[in-house]
Amino acid sequence: MSFEHLGLRAELLRAVADQGYTSPTPIQAQAIPAVLQGVDLLAGAQTGTGKTAGFTLPLLEKLSRESRPRVNGRKPIRALILTPTRELAAQVYDNVKAYGKYLPLRAQVVFGGVGINPQIAHLRGGVDILVATPGRLLDLQNQGALSLRDVEVLVLDEADRMLDMGFIHDIRKILALLPARRQNLLFSATFSDDIKALADRLLQKPVLIEVARRNAAAETITQLVHPVDRNRKRELLSYLIGNGNWQQVLVFTRTKHGANRLVEQLLQDGISAAAIHGNKSQGARTKALEDFKRGSVRALVATDIAARGIDIDQLPRVVNYELPNVPEDYVHRIGRTGRAQSEGVAVSLVCVDENKFLRDIERLVKRPIQKVGVDGFEPDPSIRPEPIQLRSQPAQRTGRHGTGGGASAKGSRRRDGQPERRNNNGNTQRSSQGRDAGHAPPRANRSGGSGQRTGGQNTGRRSAGQRDARR
Repeated sequence: MSFEHLGLRAELLRAVADQGYTSPTPIQAQAIPAVLQGVDLLAGAQTGTGKTAGFTLPLLEKLSRESRPRVNGRKPIRALILTPTRELAAQVYDNVKAYGKYLPLRAQVVFGGVGINPQIAHLRGGVDILVATPGRLLDLQNQGALSLRDVEVLVLDEADRMLDMGFIHDIRKILALLPARRQNLLFSATFSDDIKALADRLLQKPVLIEVARRNAAAETITQLVHPVDRNRKRELLSYLIGNGNWQQVLVFTRTKHGANRLVEQLLQDGISAAAIHGNKSQGARTKALEDFKRGSVRALVATDIAARGIDIDQLPRVVNYELPNVPEDYVHRIGRTGRAQSEGVAVSLVCVDENKFLRDIERLVKRPIQKVGVDGFEPDPSIRPEPIQLRSQPAQRTGRHGTGGGASAKGSRRRDGQPERRNNNGNTQRSSQGRDAGHAPPRANRSGGSGQRTGGQNTGRRSAGQRDARR
């Protein structure tokens, strides 16, 4: 199948061709026609399968078919795309711009960590498509900078991560600002019971698409475990990078402070490295990612939340310097490599303290992960496991005007992956606490879901020589 058979206009096909893509991925082949039909959609697809283009392309097509008059002199927001993190918001916005460059539609992205006044200025003329993180969106709405009364399509991207990060109260507040009649599209990197519970509340008779086995890693990823003593992990990592001449590796730690320490140690070993996490300014995070993409930084050390949305074509390898305490995060981490059927390697450096985490991960992915010893780094069998200190979960948040709606105006609030505190000019400031510190995320109550299934299981493979609109 080609994109020409999916009902997209010539301007979109031209933009897709400009990106070098000829054939849709399985999630795109099923999602694009469903979105164009106007039905609600619940789509589960592992990361790297092209789900962003799966909603971006039909969204641009729908909005192009019929224009809307200005409201109070400005374009009304017709489509709202919510993402859990800044990096993912920026990535989705880049996709909207790339695919919509031949269309007379205006898009904008808003997120925290940067000044709010330039965003207000950009919104004054109105936009057709708004990509946003929940916290900053509510800030802008509360300041009267935008209206959501005319939204025709709502997209929740990586909704599973939104639940993990405690955004459910913000999402409920945003839903209350939207018109009752709208199309809802819920996309998720994993297709969990939590997502089904959210879908039951949000979606009306949704079409259900699932193109990858739940919590499955891409088959093109080679997964390895290198057993090592806890105090020799940094030495082993430097050895692997140097001995293997790794020029680009994404390294995961559990904590922000751990990421900073590891970067310092790698730099001492002569390996160019940078950290990306919630305590870094948005400018520093953007620079670190750009340096990593262009090859001036060999090792990008990241926490789970900050890495969400990192999209690098043909990233060769991912290293779990520390295993995540939440098994699902392992799937998200290693999904940064092996994208769209390209090959990748995921290496985990596991000490005796993390054996339980490893067992939980293997139980989730329903397979043992191959253990390969590295000569000279064999673990000392006499070392006994020590407990890994994880911060307790945050207390239940209270709303600005009561309970159940986030934090009060002067209290902490989870925004874009980190708690934030409001200052006097309406901007948000980061708190030093949050899920990046290593505690397990809050999870929604689990319940079943329903939907009209299309497509069923699909391995996501494509024929040789074809390229996909991956994101």
